[in-house]
Amino acid sequence: MPSQTVMLNNGSGLHARPARVFAKKAKTFDCDVRVRKDGDPVNAKSALSVLTLDCHKGDAIEIITEGDGADAALGELVALVDSGLGEEQ
Repeated sequence: MPSQTVMLNNGSGLHARPARVFAKKAKTFDCDVRVRKDGDPVNAKSALSVLTLDCHKGDAIEIITEGDGADAALGELVALVDSGLGEEQ
């Protein structure tokens, strides 16, 4: 089960719009995608679940993938976060 910890560098962390962007991208993969900040991982394919993590700029999150295409999904999601989720950094 591949996973990677990344730092949120965009201005609003994983709040409303960036959470939707992240969840929308996660939904494009057949594998299971979860994201964790501190506690238990949540379903990354649900923007509402991602919002419950209360992630802000500078927070570290762990992206966890499992199943068919897990490595590719992880790489694309890490790149999405590193690019700022469509926001200025």
